[in-house]
Amino acid sequence: MSSVRKILAFDLGAESGRGILGLFDGSRVQLDVIHRFPNGPVRTLDTLHWDVLRLHVEMLATMRMCAAKGGVDSIGIDTWGVDFALLGRDGSLLGNPRHYRDSHTEGIMEATFARVSRAEMFAATGIQFMRFNSLFQLLALQRDGSPILESARHLLMIPDLFHYLWTGMKVNELTDASTSQMLDPATCSWAYPLVQSLGLSTDLLGSIVKPGTVLGPLRGSIAAETGLSPVPVIATATHDTAAAVAAVPASGDNWAYISSGTWSLMGVELDRPRVGPDALAANFTNEIGFGGTVRFLKNIMGLWLVQECRRAWARAGQDLGYDELTRLAASASAFGPIVDPDHESFVFPSSMPVALADYCRRTGQVVPEGVGPIVRCALESLALRYRWVLGKLEQLTNKRIEFIHIVGGGGQNELLCQLAADCCDRVVMAGPVEATAIGNVLVQAVGLGLIGSLAQAREVVSRSFSPTRYEPRRDDRWGGMHARFEALLAEQNKGG
Repeated sequence: MSSVRKILAFDLGAESGRGILGLFDGSRVQLDVIHRFPNGPVRTLDTLHWDVLRLHVEMLATMRMCAAKGGVDSIGIDTWGVDFALLGRDGSLLGNPRHYRDSHTEGIMEATFARVSRAEMFAATGIQFMRFNSLFQLLALQRDGSPILESARHLLMIPDLFHYLWTGMKVNELTDASTSQMLDPATCSWAYPLVQSLGLSTDLLGSIVKPGTVLGPLRGSIAAETGLSPVPVIATATHDTAAAVAAVPASGDNWAYISSGTWSLMGVELDRPRVGPDALAANFTNEIGFGGTVRFLKNIMGLWLVQECRRAWARAGQDLGYDELTRLAASASAFGPIVDPDHESFVFPSSMPVALADYCRRTGQVVPEGVGPIVRCALESLALRYRWVLGKLEQLTNKRIEFIHIVGGGGQNELLCQLAADCCDRVVMAGPVEATAIGNVLVQAVGLGLIGSLAQAREVVSRSFSPTRYEPRRDDRWGGMHARFEALLAEQNKGG
């Protein structure tokens, strides 16, 4: 057998998916992108769904490409969190899974808090409150009398669904299950009392497996269809942020991470969850990471703001690449209008540029005009949100954070990385860009017995990739911008 292991990592994001071959020689890892394919919501009537069957077809095509290149040693997948599929009594898929941005969860949190208080829910799960969390999605289906929910016998998170299609195993991988708001982060088991108290069937929730678990061989029918041998399918760190954080090339405990893409997930790594009233008040979350760690973090809307602007401009006939958008933003005036990236109006607007303009108008600011100023507004607002979260992290953990590691696609945006360093007054280390796929590969390597620990995996990352360092440039105007940002948040909270 070759000394270089070929580990196939499927990395599905909200905009696209990739099949990436990790070439691991025991010391370093290299990536070979085999296949890229689009992803995104599909609207049928008034409902947003994920087209999981098309994604499955794309991944089968990737497997065939890998077979033509000599095969693979294992397969694993990571995706976004919270969304799920429901299976019937016979194991069949009951409809296409809902997209987390679907509107059916509007108002469900308020209705739920009339039954179980926020404090009780947070103490049980340690998860920040967002209307699209799996628990709230289920409760919206319950409220609406969904026949699919009534017929369901198994709940599988999105990566779990593909594990099932590939191996026949119906299990729930831990890191993704922890995004559901149905898991107890202290025991890493389902929060059955909470689920029962809300009238949901606990029978939907299956056995939980840790990241790095070998689930079984690839189904014979899929092996025959793709030309692969029945290689092991491994439950890697299937939540994409868990995979990305596993690939942060850091040591010690004086650093924070931002997994930057459509979302920015900003947090620190802890050895136990924080579920006290301060964490609840700040609406932070406790998700499970690889190696028994807890990802104590905050979800930030992220580059979704820019992605949706780009889509809106393309619909209007102005199709600009991300590099061009960043160049125009860099040439625009600094310290202009700002927004709260996490405001409800930006969740799924019909036009993001219009939504940003409306927010600025409502808050008495100059409305940004033109592509460059609009993107600059979005990026400076993200940097300010990072600073706010950084302050809360330091308060809640009682420690000084010296470095911010930005991993994922957002690490390619040099302007955003420099703005983050300047605004937060911290050194930013950007990279690796493909952290999610790297983490996916290395957790599979643990499952194959090639790596023994999280620390060893990070040593592999450090040997294989060199991050870009951004030094903070002092500018007193950031203090005034931060005060403006906090005033915006205070006004929003006062308003409801």
